[in-house]
Order: sequence, then C-alpha cells, then structure tokens
Amino acid sequence: MKPIYIDFLNRLDVEELAMTDAEILAAIETSLATQGRGEAVIEPRVHLEPGVADGHFNVLRGALKEPIDSAGVKVVGDFVDNYKLGLPSELATLLLLDPRTGIPKAFLDASGITDMRTGAVTAIGAKYLARKGSKVLGHIGARGTAYWNVRLLDHLFDFDEIRVHSRRPESRNAFAEKLSRDLGKTVVATEDWHSCVAGADIVVEASRLSEPTPMLKTEWIKKGAFVVPYGTMSAVELSLTDIMNKLVVDDWGQCKGGKFGSLRAHVEAGKLSEATLHAELGQIVAGLKPGRTSDDETNLFWHRGLSLSDIALGHAMLEKARAMKIGQRLRYA
Repeated sequence: MKPIYIDFLNRLDVEELAMTDAEILAAIETSLATQGRGEAVIEPRVHLEPGVADGHFNVLRGALKEPIDSAGVKVVGDFVDNYKLGLPSELATLLLLDPRTGIPKAFLDASGITDMRTGAVTAIGAKYLARKGSKVLGHIGARGTAYWNVRLLDHLFDFDEIRVHSRRPESRNAFAEKLSRDLGKTVVATEDWHSCVAGADIVVEASRLSEPTPMLKTEWIKKGAFVVPYGTMSAVELSLTDIMNKLVVDDWGQCKGGKFGSLRAHVEAGKLSEATLHAELGQIVAGLKPGRTSDDETNLFWHRGLSLSDIALGHAMLEKARAMKIGQRLRYA
C-alpha cells in the first residue's frame, strides 16, 4: 500500500489563517446552496452523554459533492461549567474523509470552526429573512458562538445599535468590550433580557440554560423582526411560533427529532411541523423557495448546526492553509 498522509491544523494554525468575514460567509453560503439543491448527504446529529458532568457530546456527520467533495465527522463537547476550569464551553474536532475510499484527508481543531460557521449560518439566515434595513441587534449569550453571531451579522447589516446580555455581569461586560474594540462601535451590555431584545430588528437567543425556562417573552418581539433561537435548552415561550409568518430551519431531519433544542416543545406540540414549516434555509439560498417578501413579515430561523457547514469551512481553511503553507502533514499509514 502506498503511503497515506493527512493534513493537521491545530488551534494555533486555525488562528493564523485569520479567515476573513467574507471568506467564512462565502464558504457557508455555498454549502447551504449545495444542500438546498440536494447535492449533499446529512445525517441527524446524535448525542453522547457521559453522565459525569453537566454536558454532552454532539456527533455530526455529512458529505458534500464537488467541488468540496468530502465526507466529514465532527465531535463537539458542550459542557456548560467549563468556564470554571478556564476552558471554553465547546471543544471540537473535525475529521474530513475521501467519500469514495474512506481515506482520512485531514484532522482539524474545530472549536473555532464551530463558532465561525454557527455565526455564519445565523448571519446568512438574516440575509434572507430579516429586513434589509435592520439596524438594532439584541443578542442573548456571551460565550462560544456568540462572538461570531454578532460580528458576522454586523458585517452584513452595519448596525446602529448592538445590545448584548448574559447571566454573569463579568461575562457580558467583557463580551461587550471585546465587540466594541473589534467592530469599532459601541456595544451595550444590558442588565436583563427585556432591555436587550425588546423592539430589536434582529433577536438572537443563544443562552446557556441548564433546563428549559421561558426567559424570552413573545410580547417583546416587534412586528417585522427576525428571531433566531438556538440554545440547547429552550428559553422561549410556546407562543413564539404563533406570531411568525415564516418558520425556517437548517435541516428538518435533525430539528424534528432528539431531546435538545430551543423549539423542541414546539415540535412536540405540533406548532412546528411539516405543515407549518416554510423551508430549510438551503432551499431559500438555492432559490427554490422565497425568503422574506415584505417588511411586515415576522420571521424565525432555528438552526441546530449542520455538519455540512463544518465540512465546507474546514475545506476552505485547508485550501487557504495549503496556499499559506500553514499546518502539518502527518503520515497516517
């Protein structure tokens, strides 16, 4: 057998790549369109709960046809108390494989990929489902994927006002300060949920609750807003879907099953179903179904995280790494 080599990108390599906002958004938008056209395979995520801490592993699997031409598996740990150990709440790895032979092609630190691609999916959802003139963002959550949600949304909308909130004052204040520096504009840390999201044009709920609790009140959502709830545990009221004109998800197969997710109760109650679902986002990006068609629409996008997004962004990082001669090449066999 001839030697087999794999590319390895660790966290320092991923940071050195310095992927631009435009590069991240382009990779994810391309993968969403590929999914929408039916040129991908995605399996619903599965969970592994070790039972020794407050957390679990998500295992995501999928494959994209050319030009990416890769299968992939991502394993991401989601442990809410990691901050007490000085660790991120999410740590992830991504394995890319040849879909024809099964040969491993690359192994990447995917913690940054998880954050970037999640923010990109949020932003692309807003691109197609939020009002074009949206100027006020209310964001709940300050860890993990939160930074890229705000950064990539602002890249597309250039907000006049950004509000953020999280449970711990030190967390939300540090988050607001970092965003203010990086975005070059004032980001306000609010003391409660209401002052963060009430009247905002775009509302993102990325909280880190230990159990479902209806913290986000439906009455706070103004007509014409775009809402993205995607916390692992639900923080919204059952009535939230009642005020929506369009309900959109990233992948219905994984949204309709499993025990976790912000709209799990809505699926179980029949409020989100094949009958009430407008589209998967990929169908909208591919031009097969309409996105927002009027400023009066109040729209919701629920995304649980796509393996296809991880694969697409991992592929884009590998292409850039090869051009920049970043990373290591390891012998596998």
